[in-house]
Amino acid sequence: MAEHRLYLRPTGFVDAPFGLDGQVLRLAGGLTWFSTVEAIAVAGSARTGATLVPVERLDSFLGSLSSEAEQAARATLTRLTAPRPPLKLGQRAIPLDQPQVMAIINVTPDSFSDGGAHVGDPAGAAEAGMRMLEAGAAILDVGGESTRPGAGTVWEGDEIARVRPVIERLAAAGAAVSIDTRKAAVMAAALEAGATIVNDVSALTFDDQATPLLARHDCPVVLMHHRPKPPADQSGDVLIEVYDWLDERIRAAEAAGIARGRIIVDPGLGAGSFGKSVRDNLALVNGLSLLHGLGCPILLGASRKSFIGALNQEAPVARRLGGSIAVALAGAAQGVQIMRVHDAFDSVQALRVWRGLRDTALSPL
Repeated sequence: MAEHRLYLRPTGFVDAPFGLDGQVLRLAGGLTWFSTVEAIAVAGSARTGATLVPVERLDSFLGSLSSEAEQAARATLTRLTAPRPPLKLGQRAIPLDQPQVMAIINVTPDSFSDGGAHVGDPAGAAEAGMRMLEAGAAILDVGGESTRPGAGTVWEGDEIARVRPVIERLAAAGAAVSIDTRKAAVMAAALEAGATIVNDVSALTFDDQATPLLARHDCPVVLMHHRPKPPADQSGDVLIEVYDWLDERIRAAEAAGIARGRIIVDPGLGAGSFGKSVRDNLALVNGLSLLHGLGCPILLGASRKSFIGALNQEAPVARRLGGSIAVALAGAAQGVQIMRVHDAFDSVQALRVWRGLRDTALSPL
């Protein structure tokens, strides 16, 4: 019989903590408070039960567990509530006590959304990036290889040639730049050019030189869940699967010398090479708060993804802004710290309105 494991998912979110001492906890040091924890029992890869535990009864609930289970659950609770320190990006520090926008700059001919817009035009790509910064984006994510379904692998030399001149221009202008790549050689070239974050959709599994390279640097690293095909065990729970997989990748990175404090996790929304069905993507969005138990900032990349179109009469890529913002706001409500988006102005505006609502709730009359 499979051994049961316990997972803690914050829920029962409240507008403000005033007058609720002992009844609410702050989620990851952000602008969200929760009054209830869903304690999820899992055996193998499937849920076997769940209990809603009010925060005021959480201590006694944890005390009723076996010694080993209690110790693990209390460690998870500490990670759920611990503030996430600001991202140190060169001379800049980006606070993570509120949601931030990472804007996408594709320098590819075949990306699913805006492929070809900036190919062979690094000045134009950098100009577009500066407009995103003016709109309120905190980070610019530059990529030179598409991850759309069926996209081929780009030779690292070509990928470097695409991204390096863009990164150099943006870094020289003072932007915080992320490099979206799976390849160690591209990571090294981008960091040398001024990038300060590495965003790897393979979670350091594609190139065996990537992990030792990043162990020698001090930049933040995004580890994204992916699966080329659905798991053999179809009875499993996608949220638990993603949590466990990311936990394993975090531990592997730590063992190689990459501190947990430098790691950002991404649940990897999307079909194609990310391997999620529409139902999978929606279940992950519904359960995002569970991932705070990993103790790392969360990055959410839902912008213009196919599951949004699937929910609205197969809307084409260019007509998925409303759905993209809806998912971003669902993430913000669950404490997600970074939203990776194509539409910087609209996404920043939506999050500023969300922040205004939170600020008002947290400013008692």
